[in-house]
Amino acid sequence: MKAFVFPGQGAQFVGMGKDLYDNNPLAKELFEKANDILGYRITDIMFEGTNEELKQTKVTQPAVFLHSVISALCMGDEFQPAMTAGHSLGEFSALVAAGALNFEDGLRLVYARAMAMQKACEAAPSTMAAIIGLPDDKVVEICQEVSTDDNVVVAANFNCPGQLVISGNVEAIDEACKRLKEAGAKRALPLPVGGAFHSPLMQPAKDELQKAIEATEVKEPQCPIYQNVDGLPHTDPKEIKENLIAQLTSSVRWTQCVQNMIADGADDFTECGPGKALQGMIGRISKEVTAHGIQ
Repeated sequence: MKAFVFPGQGAQFVGMGKDLYDNNPLAKELFEKANDILGYRITDIMFEGTNEELKQTKVTQPAVFLHSVISALCMGDEFQPAMTAGHSLGEFSALVAAGALNFEDGLRLVYARAMAMQKACEAAPSTMAAIIGLPDDKVVEICQEVSTDDNVVVAANFNCPGQLVISGNVEAIDEACKRLKEAGAKRALPLPVGGAFHSPLMQPAKDELQKAIEATEVKEPQCPIYQNVDGLPHTDPKEIKENLIAQLTSSVRWTQCVQNMIADGADDFTECGPGKALQGMIGRISKEVTAHGIQ
């Protein structure tokens, strides 16, 4: 069975989507529609901007979303998913590609999400760090020991066995990294991000985004979508909305998403969008399936 998956923030690169824009009339039409909706030419930054411009959350999220969704929609009849999933931001791409959200609403929500997250990032010095080579439960345990009401650190992204991302206040991240190395982590690397995504520090962004999600129509998707908050398949629009709202302050259970997709019959994963990060994660979660980009 074919599964289609969509990457999150961090997969972006300058030049992304330019081939699509130049060679596919549908892609060009959708990119120009996005420029109109956003009120600035995001294509100029995507195709010819600097890494610094592209790295801003308010640009990165819509850029990755656009590349991912347009890549999928331009596949035509080849896009026949039995199931979809997206990593963090990628969940919005998955919902549009599977017909639960229309393109315009999806982009507006992603832009609202990006602006709300940027604001939350600026409100408190916070960051994330990748932890390599420790069991998930050990990372969770150490985060719980370090975390306080005023100095938060949580397990944010369960990416694949032995690779987890933690999120929180800068001081708490530093202390957790020190303890995780002492506990045997091969690496504990601070990530170049502007804030603590998928942690309680995103609560102001969640409150803001909730209103936008509640005001947006979500339809039943053409196939189940495995959502980040629980790793389970969903087709009910009400549940999909609730999970989208919860996602900003909840962990991304990517390992669980992929394991459940495989248990439900997925054996061929196509990553739609920039980069190959999800292909690498899927390869580490299971050796029994194939994972590739758009052929």
